[in-house]
Amino acid sequence: MNDKLKSKDKDQLFRAVLQLKTVDECYNFFDDLCTIQELESMAQRLHVAKLLTDGLVYSDIVKQTGASTATISRVNRTLKGGNDGYSVVFGRLKDKE
Repeated sequence: MNDKLKSKDKDQLFRAVLQLKTVDECYNFFDDLCTIQELESMAQRLHVAKLLTDGLVYSDIVKQTGASTATISRVNRTLKGGNDGYSVVFGRLKDKE
């Protein structure tokens, strides 16, 4: 994890997110917290990460998500050299299926 990212405000944000129990609670919280564009961008990056993890190529991901190749490349770099956050989430989601 990037220690430069850490702050009391972010700790509070992440603790707040961990208190949410339902998808509806998440919708309400994130609607209050984020702009529609911010939420759409985060959802798109998560979708791109899932498609990259599933082995899709950039051109197919562009068609499915509308993401730019720059966004896809940025997500791909994170998948290869990040903190494995996507992997943790995808693994836990798969366990719940």
